[in-house]
Amino acid sequence: MQFTAVLVGCGAMSKGWLNALTGHPLLKGRVKVVGLVDLDPKVAEARAAEFSLGDVVIGTDLDAVLAKTKPDLLFDVVVPSARPALVATGFAHGCHVLTEKPMAPTLEAARVMVEQAKAAGRVHAVVQNRRYVPGVRRIRQLIASGALGQLTSINCDFFVGAHFGGFREQMENVLLLDMAIHTLDAARFMAGTAPKAVYCLEINPPGSWYAHGAAANAIFEFEDDIVFNYRGSWTAEGANTSWEASWRIVGTRGTLLWDGYDRFEANRVVASGGLLWTPEPFEVPQISDAAQTEGHASVIADFLDAIEAGGAPETVGSDNIKSLAMVFAAIESAKLKQRISISV
Repeated sequence: MQFTAVLVGCGAMSKGWLNALTGHPLLKGRVKVVGLVDLDPKVAEARAAEFSLGDVVIGTDLDAVLAKTKPDLLFDVVVPSARPALVATGFAHGCHVLTEKPMAPTLEAARVMVEQAKAAGRVHAVVQNRRYVPGVRRIRQLIASGALGQLTSINCDFFVGAHFGGFREQMENVLLLDMAIHTLDAARFMAGTAPKAVYCLEINPPGSWYAHGAAANAIFEFEDDIVFNYRGSWTAEGANTSWEASWRIVGTRGTLLWDGYDRFEANRVVASGGLLWTPEPFEVPQISDAAQTEGHASVIADFLDAIEAGGAPETVGSDNIKSLAMVFAAIESAKLKQRISISV
């Protein structure tokens, strides 16, 4: 079937959505954009022309555009503070809603969204697009195969000297709020289990061009005795990691290294005895389903598939709230300088 959709928020972030919707084979013919909403109608008009959307309804009033177009879907690409009211409006008009990350500006607002989606009988999911990076999918597949034995720890380093300018440089908790959600969600996906608690140290390093919280170190406890160690900075000059971070995954039988780009190194024990047991390298299989490695397009396709099948997409709000809870628990831990339990 072909869905109709209204997209709200036509700034720079909307380009990734519209590129996927209008040009990716996974989504060919599946969605017709019938409306664009933005505070500045000229921005929406420019976006409609850029992507040759044709005769779409353009406006600044979401309620009015939804009433006129009666779409199946609402695509939410607005700033987090505007998200709760927008999502509620979408449900009121009978829309399924796919929203940008983070899911909500507060954990309580996210809980409300989960309840609203349930009451409306609509699907609400989050564009956690970096979960669909090929390397992240390959790691999850390898862990699930048992090739590393029982998972014991996930360790990642994110060190990038990022000079954005603009609003990010004035944000509080900038690294944890604006970037770490991707990495924390990826770790939760890799572990395949729920986070239980965190201890976090957040700092703004000497020489930082950010106002607050440009670096953080966090130890997360997961179920099944898995530990996730996160080290990150947005003011680390001279040797940038990948935007996907660099990773060390440790199991009872071996270790996997991923540089966040294309290089994997995996070794597992093949002989025991003596101080250091003998490891042997092995290949990390490619992901078995390439359709799950296409970023925005994979998220949107999974969202559409779930609606058609009457199920839940992988990034459904009732699950993604657990990744958001990790972020807010880390911020609270840094503020209180103590271990914080994680619950949703």
